[in-house]
Amino acid sequence: MSSKKNKKLTPVQQEYQDFAKEREPKRKVLRNMFRAFIIGGTICTIGQILQFLFIKYFDFKETTAGNPATAVLIMTTVLLTGLGVYDKIAQWAGAGTIIPVTGFANTVASSAIEHRSEGYVLGVGGNMFKIAGPVITYGVFSAFVVALIKITIKWLGGM
Repeated sequence: MSSKKNKKLTPVQQEYQDFAKEREPKRKVLRNMFRAFIIGGTICTIGQILQFLFIKYFDFKETTAGNPATAVLIMTTVLLTGLGVYDKIAQWAGAGTIIPVTGFANTVASSAIEHRSEGYVLGVGGNMFKIAGPVITYGVFSAFVVALIKITIKWLGGM
């Protein structure tokens, strides 16, 4: 609690704040960072291995091998989410599982699974896109702004 809010507390409220602070569990920051690093690094390494395999065995170019590797990561994440495995990994690893591709796939799949009892259109589709919609909108808008900046710089004679 900020010191400004802390000054406005009554003695009873201050006593309760002190009581709650004493009993608040201590966070194991180093352990959590290590776990996030291990799982996040493993996910990225798997993605890199997939990209290498697509280049070596399926004759993809370096510039195009990322797309199928990303698709495989997304499908694997959705499958693991459906089986309940990804949530167990996320509980152990914490922030290590929120790498944009796999974290987003897990979020959308979890939302779809959670709301399936409400029907496919209003339950699965509606609630799945409540989460996906803002992310997609932000991505499209950001790309539009970057394109405008690039066009403006070219128009002014740069690049």
